[in-house]
Amino acid sequence: MDNRQLHRRTFFASGAAAALGLAGGSASADDAAPPGTLREAPRDVKVIDDCDVVVCGGGPAGAAAAIAAARAGARTRLIEANGCLGGIWTAGLLSWILDARNKGGIMREIVERLRRQDAAVGLSAEGASGSEAYRPETMKLLLEQMCQEAGVTVRLHTMVVGAVRDAAGRITHAITESKSGREAFAGKTFVDATGDGDLSARAGCSFDYGREGTGQAQPMSMIAMLVGLDPKAVSAFTRGLSSEKGQSSKARLLAEMTRCGVTPSYSQPTMFYLGSGLYCLMANHEYGVSPMSADDLTAATLRGRAEVHRLVYALRKNSPAWADVQIVATAEHIGVREGRRIRGLYQVSKEDLRTGARHDDAVCRVFFGVDVHSTDPSKEKGIAREGLRARAYDIPYRSLIAADVKGLLLAGRCISGDFLAHSSYRVTGNSVACGQAAGAAAALAAKSGKLPQDVPFGEIKQAVEKQPATQPAD
Repeated sequence: MDNRQLHRRTFFASGAAAALGLAGGSASADDAAPPGTLREAPRDVKVIDDCDVVVCGGGPAGAAAAIAAARAGARTRLIEANGCLGGIWTAGLLSWILDARNKGGIMREIVERLRRQDAAVGLSAEGASGSEAYRPETMKLLLEQMCQEAGVTVRLHTMVVGAVRDAAGRITHAITESKSGREAFAGKTFVDATGDGDLSARAGCSFDYGREGTGQAQPMSMIAMLVGLDPKAVSAFTRGLSSEKGQSSKARLLAEMTRCGVTPSYSQPTMFYLGSGLYCLMANHEYGVSPMSADDLTAATLRGRAEVHRLVYALRKNSPAWADVQIVATAEHIGVREGRRIRGLYQVSKEDLRTGARHDDAVCRVFFGVDVHSTDPSKEKGIAREGLRARAYDIPYRSLIAADVKGLLLAGRCISGDFLAHSSYRVTGNSVACGQAAGAAAALAAKSGKLPQDVPFGEIKQAVEKQPATQPAD
């Protein structure tokens, strides 16, 4: 029987792709469960939707994937755990887009629409070329509008907790938990844009994490929004505004914090001006924490938020230029640089960066270099290039196709690559480009009944290039 027809039936799947729940919210104490564990009884899981394309994760990559799939004519569902779309752009308050200006398509459309709303500020100083700063609240609304204009059905406040495969190893359902309870979303093709590869891992995909050999991963960062600053008074500390010679704005900001009696956990603190008196501050590193652990995420969030408040308080009390500074927001979700890297049909490697690899199935070209935030604070608390000078290189479509599960595409920082390559391609300008390609490919696969790897890349490229930008509703 086709799993897509199993409405209100119990799902059982092999391996990691299990979908089990509580029967009526209860579990039997008589079941022989190992000590310290509770065995849940199976229950029927309601199938909420049956779409052409299901995109899990509504960050930069996922939003782009969903928009692209819907514009290609696919009935598309986008599932997001937070209360807004945008992920690190919005819930994480990142506030700047790296490696954006050489990208067309949806990435260019987003930047142009932000500029029309006076919500984007181009950056060119101190090596920030190719970047765009923006106001996160405007980004939230813009992504929602673009999804609605394209016809995407969005579900917020919903976490992916499982996956179901059929006997042929093809993913058929994503299992979720929310205020509505445990639910299943059926689809013909799926895109994992969760950042940490949650859907893929639960579907049984193999993955890598951290440095090869040690497993050490890049730190997380808590980001804050500031007001109450005079742009002229703090220009020397503001990336993109500083015109002073000598030290960079990061070095001057570190020296100012040190003079005020505090030392940030990130040795290259960064502040951007977003216009209208709003600033973004990133001065925190949380080392040795895993995005796959709720305990780690909680501890990192609590430490990071406390540190940001401590740093800003010291500046306010000890420096006239900062006398009126206030924190208006800290990130709802701490910024995660690194999670699972799902094994794909091709692994982007440091050799691709070293040689400037070109591919016939390129979905985008990466210009951003190696950017490894320290994995060992006892040695370094800044950023290292790891001795590798990267040349511009291509991300091939094959690295967006999961190797172990059929019908599953990858987008964003969970695509297939090694540690050093990931430190380069993980930035959001590339995530959007990968998401757009994955979404278009997913739509073509769903409508043709093919697996993603069987869709000719020429058709995918044509679908991406001919997609018209949607016009804002009046």
